[in-house]
Amino acid sequence: MKDFLSPGQVVERSGFSLDTLRYYERIGLLDRIERGPGGRRRYADEDLEWLGVLRCLRDTGMPIAQMRRYAELARAGDSTIAERMALLVEHDEQVERTVADLRSQQSHLKEKISWYRTQLPGPQAASER
Repeated sequence: MKDFLSPGQVVERSGFSLDTLRYYERIGLLDRIERGPGGRRRYADEDLEWLGVLRCLRDTGMPIAQMRRYAELARAGDSTIAERMALLVEHDEQVERTVADLRSQQSHLKEKISWYRTQLPGPQAASER
């Protein structure tokens, strides 16, 4: 017999809110969520694994439209592996650019912090370094 997770358990394990889970289901990012007696959603381990993929894509800034495309391709099966890989490679390149931009901005912040430390009077300046 297959073990299922309640919506509350999925919220706890995935970090997504219940509203987000419903939204993802409505827009097609979550597909074929089973219903138990009384129509209550119940999630399988595979659903939780898929939510892990969605979490990665969302947290790295992939737009919903691209996430939906990726989900469509994944549901279409092995014939779409090359297209899925291309989508992920393109996204990875965008993530690399974003990280480089953030590192550059972080460097600017560190320079500014360092300059402010030189402006502090006497012992306080030394203790802040």
